[in-house]
Amino acid sequence: MVHEHDTIAAQATASGEGGIAIVRLSGAECERILLRVFRPKNLKPMKSRVLTFGNVMDGESVVDEAMAVLFRAPYSYTREDVAEIHCHGSDALVRRILLLLLRAGARMADPGEFTCRAFLNGRIDLTQAEAVMRMIRAGSERAMNAAIRQMEGGVSAFVRTAREEIIALLAEIAAAIDFPDEVEESETAQQVFARCGAIRTHLLASCDPRAGRIEDEGLRVVLCGRPNAGKSSLLNALIGGERAIVTDIPGTTRDTLTEAIQIDGLKVCLTDTAGLRETGDAVERIGVARAQKALDEADVRMLVLDGSCAIDTEDREAIGGLSPHIVVLSKGDLPPVVLKEDALEQFPGAKVVSVCAPEGEGLDELRAMIAAFAPEDGAESSMLSQARHVQAAQRACDSLYDAMRAIEDEMPLDVCAVDLSAALDCLGEITGETMSEHVISEVFARFCVGK
Repeated sequence: MVHEHDTIAAQATASGEGGIAIVRLSGAECERILLRVFRPKNLKPMKSRVLTFGNVMDGESVVDEAMAVLFRAPYSYTREDVAEIHCHGSDALVRRILLLLLRAGARMADPGEFTCRAFLNGRIDLTQAEAVMRMIRAGSERAMNAAIRQMEGGVSAFVRTAREEIIALLAEIAAAIDFPDEVEESETAQQVFARCGAIRTHLLASCDPRAGRIEDEGLRVVLCGRPNAGKSSLLNALIGGERAIVTDIPGTTRDTLTEAIQIDGLKVCLTDTAGLRETGDAVERIGVARAQKALDEADVRMLVLDGSCAIDTEDREAIGGLSPHIVVLSKGDLPPVVLKEDALEQFPGAKVVSVCAPEGEGLDELRAMIAAFAPEDGAESSMLSQARHVQAAQRACDSLYDAMRAIEDEMPLDVCAVDLSAALDCLGEITGETMSEHVISEVFARFCVGK
């Protein structure tokens, strides 16, 4: 857990060479420590939220010419006094400045400690704190959009509404228990039962861990097919480069090969696989096993067929006993033997597209097919998509179900109230209102140092 009264320091920008690096401080001693290391050129008191030009000093020796800014509480990221030194982007220089700050009385920040202080000081809730790291790690436009919605309180508002509904139910139960002559207990029980069911249904419908994983990690698309069907050529065409080895020799791809691309703001992870076939080659057998594992975990299974050859048993076995989501008829520059109708007859329910990878024909249609397998993007999409949020919401739903069972079994309303209070606590874990210190520490341990 953080030591809230310490003044902490860390590099806020990524390591490596760059035009500018930022070193951040936060805590009650922030201004005093800053002025022991930074000397403004004009020697006037620093104004809050105004960049000041000066020198970073080690005693009387100039370390760097830099800018510094002071954010006095509560108008700062952490709601404490915060200062930043904007220096030249050298790792060696940043290390020296940090050492000077530590000598002046600061200590190194723990991972995520700046954002943790913002949470503990009430500037943001836990879902918004998590969204900060989600934004930093966003690998696509869609992931950034999801992080922004979460930072702006979309998840918080949703959870707050559900909690308010449960609190209202607890109030009705309390009234029925305390004023039995004025409130009919059986009628209250029926109302509580119906509203518990409605809240539970709404929560379950809003949980979609798959959406969160796809937004953050990307849509997993696995290319499969018999050897020399054109998988590697298709991969190269989709990523726009020569990443996979392409030859006329069957079995060239002996391992899984994954590359990420963007389709309509969505991160898509394309995996080329070894052709699934019986082989005596030990190395190729490992590649085939990995290909099968990738197919089992795929969001989209893409079966590549050589459109210039008839579909045979090896083609049907190449999908590893699963059903393809998309069938790609490759080698469209050769006389077609397999038509879309033939592919649909063999693989009903799949989407079929014909492509010529070297010429780029059919690739736009294929990209649109891939994107259609991703969850909807936008404010109306699933509200709870992060794994931690979904797990807490599902536990809340279990407690709501227990409350409904208690009413069905004609147990006293105070038994139902215990289950409703448990559901309330589970939802509070999402925003941090009823979170344990251990879980809070676990959440912020995933952050980078300096954020």
